[in-house]
Amino acid sequence: MAIRKLKPTTPGQRFRIAPVFDKITADKPEKSLISSVKRSGGRNSTGKMTVRNVGGGHKKRLRDVDFKRDKYDIPATVKSIEYDPNRTARIALLFYSDGEKRYIIAPNGLEVETVLLSGPGVAPEVGNALPLSEIPLGTIIHNIELKPGKGGAMARSAGSYAQLVAKDGKYVTLKLPSGEMRLVLSTCYATIGTVSNSDHMNVRLGKAGRNRWLGRRPRVRGVAMNPVDHPMGGGEGKSSGGHPRSRNGIYAKGQKTRKPNKYSDKMIVTKRK
Repeated sequence: MAIRKLKPTTPGQRFRIAPVFDKITADKPEKSLISSVKRSGGRNSTGKMTVRNVGGGHKKRLRDVDFKRDKYDIPATVKSIEYDPNRTARIALLFYSDGEKRYIIAPNGLEVETVLLSGPGVAPEVGNALPLSEIPLGTIIHNIELKPGKGGAMARSAGSYAQLVAKDGKYVTLKLPSGEMRLVLSTCYATIGTVSNSDHMNVRLGKAGRNRWLGRRPRVRGVAMNPVDHPMGGGEGKSSGGHPRSRNGIYAKGQKTRKPNKYSDKMIVTKRK
């Protein structure tokens, strides 16, 4: 995937860096694999706003993406590479030989009419899914399961990947995108390759209105508020000092946000840097 810088014909275009959709081969999704989703606007079931800065945005349809890849030894042909408004990566539409259609996360370099397979004994080629025990050391993988049969949970966003660095008994060691080294059961499945649309991190929206199209409302800084509204508000002029904290007084820096004594802590070989 590539990006392009637009000519400054308008103030909104002056700083915009936009994605290029040259790899996308279809402009409409598969009808049998989409569903409507009701937007919450940041409100819970009683109508109370529980998440701020959320609301509006363009209408989106949910694509049913297959993270499990559990149709073993049934060849599937890639019919199209499509845009998905619900994720940063591109998705690929597969037509299986038995007539079923499914979406998967498209890896980088996947082409239309490529035949993909999943299951034990499959060749470790881009787009194929197989158990970690059968993947060669040093291979770049994505859409990795944490529990066998539950579906891919790690390395699913645009441009992300993990690397298989070691095998030891019933576990393999993975180097994750965060730099963390983690043990995962060798019976878990993963897909070969890097997730597509790696240039997503370089995109610049160019104007505030484009954020509104994505459903993101404006966020007011705490120091710009009054003391009654935020712990960091108030003061004559721009006041400094104190510790950055949330609206509820929870410190923003230095505190651990991950719950201690997690069962999965013993699976971490090296913590993320």
